[in-house]
Amino acid sequence: MADENPGTPPENADHDGNRRDFLKKSSLLTAVALTPGPVLHAASAEWDEKVAAAFEKVPLKLEVNGVKHKLSVEPRTTLLDLLREQLHLTGTKKGCDYGQCGACTVHVDGERVNSCLRLAVMEDGKKITTIEGLANGDKLHPMQEAFVKHDGFQCGYCTPGQIMSAVACIREGHAGSEGEIKEYMSGNICRCGAYSNIVAAIQDVKNGGQKV
Repeated sequence: MADENPGTPPENADHDGNRRDFLKKSSLLTAVALTPGPVLHAASAEWDEKVAAAFEKVPLKLEVNGVKHKLSVEPRTTLLDLLREQLHLTGTKKGCDYGQCGACTVHVDGERVNSCLRLAVMEDGKKITTIEGLANGDKLHPMQEAFVKHDGFQCGYCTPGQIMSAVACIREGHAGSEGEIKEYMSGNICRCGAYSNIVAAIQDVKNGGQKV
């Protein structure tokens, strides 16, 4: 005797499967449509960041404060971000991030630069000195001692950049007078207004003949 309830015919099974598939896709599209634009943008940006991190890194060799490093960085990484985020040398500060305040000043092969304006890949094979590299162990650099002596800082945020520029100012031969010091230190902003004390500190080191 034939089965009176053979079950769902094949054509009905296909219909149900298509219906479920349609409902799933419709639900997904509805969810996407109702998701706020900033959330979608953030998700897209995060994905872009992951893709960039996976495919765009290049090798880089640097000597920082006497220590040699072999690194892998994205081409768009600034020297400032490399120092702070990968090497954890946070003494170099991020202020304006436009090269206008001088808080990020470091020395590259002995010359002062705004590290926020330099791509890390441009410094391949070079020697970098940050504020952490000035002192000799527990012995402060003469310029650091002079800043303490003359109270050349208040909040201290700009101080690392000020000190790095002050050292360069003397090395470059631009500390012959108060006016010259002010001119060649003008790229370093102190929002607390400790300029006169900073000039006094530089003059003290210059006139004392100490090696910088």
